[in-house]
Amino acid sequence: MIAVVDYNTGNVGSVLNMLKKVGAKAVISRDPDVLRAADKLILPGVGAFDEALANLHRFGLYDVLNELVIEMHRPILGICLGAQIMARSSDEGVRPGLGWLNARIVRFQAPEQQVLRVPHMGWNRVQPEAVGGGIFMGVPQPMRFYFVHSYHMVVDEPSLELASSDYGSRFTSAMGRGNILSMQFHPEKSHKYGIQVFRNFVESFESC
Repeated sequence: MIAVVDYNTGNVGSVLNMLKKVGAKAVISRDPDVLRAADKLILPGVGAFDEALANLHRFGLYDVLNELVIEMHRPILGICLGAQIMARSSDEGVRPGLGWLNARIVRFQAPEQQVLRVPHMGWNRVQPEAVGGGIFMGVPQPMRFYFVHSYHMVVDEPSLELASSDYGSRFTSAMGRGNILSMQFHPEKSHKYGIQVFRNFVESFESC
């Protein structure tokens, strides 16, 4: 069973629909016992960094997620804001992130003498570091996913980067280590590309 973590940050319904399309048994929950019973977890999210962390604490999920992900090595996929809060910190807020990945979140900055619309919104190409395998196995090429974000991930360990994209300049669009996956884009809004990512996560993902 796949558990979609519900911490009042939206988008859980879209994620659940995609999981159903790939034949996964899935549930939306913030019940610690349900999360502990799940084989894999998905941490979605739309909104503000500090609010997301505050909600995890308010619903008693912060320690539960650390137990499952860090101590028990339960596979987890973070999406958009859910991916960002896996980092150490964000320019968007003052709260520390979960700190699972050695990365930070920074606001998009336009290169000199260029105008950059923020948020970065719409379809964009995603270039995987390892072609043909892992979580992107079987995804149609060139890969294109849907983005909506004003802040992006910066890895402080190059080995964490799984994929990159370009918006004004190159940025990390997917990162991970071991049982932890994070994606800045929205696979649940990315049609055939996203369906294959969810299929890979459900059927074969155990470790990066």
